[in-house]
Amino acid sequence: MSNTLGNKLRVTVFGQSHAPAIGAVVEGLPAGMRPDMEALSAFMRRRAPGRDATATARSEADAVEIIAGLNEHGETCGAPVVGVIRNTDTRSRDYSNLYRSPRPGHADFAAWEKFGDARDVRGGGQFSGRLTAPLCFAGALAMQFLQEKGVAVAAHIARLAGIEDDAPDPVHPVFPLYAPDAFPVVNAEAGEKMRAAILEAKRAGDSVGGVVRVLATGMPAGLGDPMFDGLENRLAAALFGIPAVRGVEFGEGFRAADMRGSEHNDAFTVEDGRIVTKTNRHAGALGGITTGMPVVCRVAFKPTPSIAIEQKSVDLQTRKEIPLVVGGRHDPCIVPRAVSVVEAVTALVLADMILEGAM
Repeated sequence: MSNTLGNKLRVTVFGQSHAPAIGAVVEGLPAGMRPDMEALSAFMRRRAPGRDATATARSEADAVEIIAGLNEHGETCGAPVVGVIRNTDTRSRDYSNLYRSPRPGHADFAAWEKFGDARDVRGGGQFSGRLTAPLCFAGALAMQFLQEKGVAVAAHIARLAGIEDDAPDPVHPVFPLYAPDAFPVVNAEAGEKMRAAILEAKRAGDSVGGVVRVLATGMPAGLGDPMFDGLENRLAAALFGIPAVRGVEFGEGFRAADMRGSEHNDAFTVEDGRIVTKTNRHAGALGGITTGMPVVCRVAFKPTPSIAIEQKSVDLQTRKEIPLVVGGRHDPCIVPRAVSVVEAVTALVLADMILEGAM
């Protein structure tokens, strides 16, 4: 199914941006796990809209109602865990003109080609970033499972509007990367510059993009299968499911193409009886198989396509060019809210691999 992620830990996302509700069905969590609902709610708030001037004004609590999968003691019981999130602040009238005129850079035109007039234009339908809320619900459960296994996942804004954040140590990263409820950067000064760049774009009716770096520590070595089911294969495929992702790279990524082997290779050594590498340019996987070193990945997000500046589009019925002004409430930059989404998707993939390895 196109809306389902994972093999052993399977997540199916359902709903649309302006449907009565959105949610996720999570299959494969071990029975007897007691979700920490307070921690889950705190994780959901990091992605929720309407909480900062740099985000959309749409206000949603993103409160999750678990309607199945827990027993009377609040433990997973072996049945699929189903979480529902009600949509409460929708303004569908803002999108009425998009039935005839697709937004440049958005999925409107592609959706029309595939689904015709049956497509749901309201809020972007199933193509909206709103669908990342159920991913965060499922990812929060996966992160709690990983925590029990000694695996930690954290992300931050690596770059936004050309402004760079400090890079954590890829060999021995220190978590947390930033204070709770703070702008998700290591260097607070860089974060203030990023916020200023977002607000400047917002005032201009425009948008900006950026890059999120995610790190995971504690992954056991030996997980993943060549040649099409390795760590990078699975993680990249899942991350590309997040709306607006345009690139994924591991370790040195494209920079590795300009390096020599002597520069890129990670020398092996022994640390506390474990075979490790002195550096971590391979980002935790060789041949698609985990090495036990931290997983390091960068995810590039494009600027939000829904902008207030007048753009050129076409009338789908008359086939003539027309000007388009996009209404509604949109993020001038989705990157700050996407940090938790990248963490969630990474956690889902890693938890799935650990559960497979335990079979």
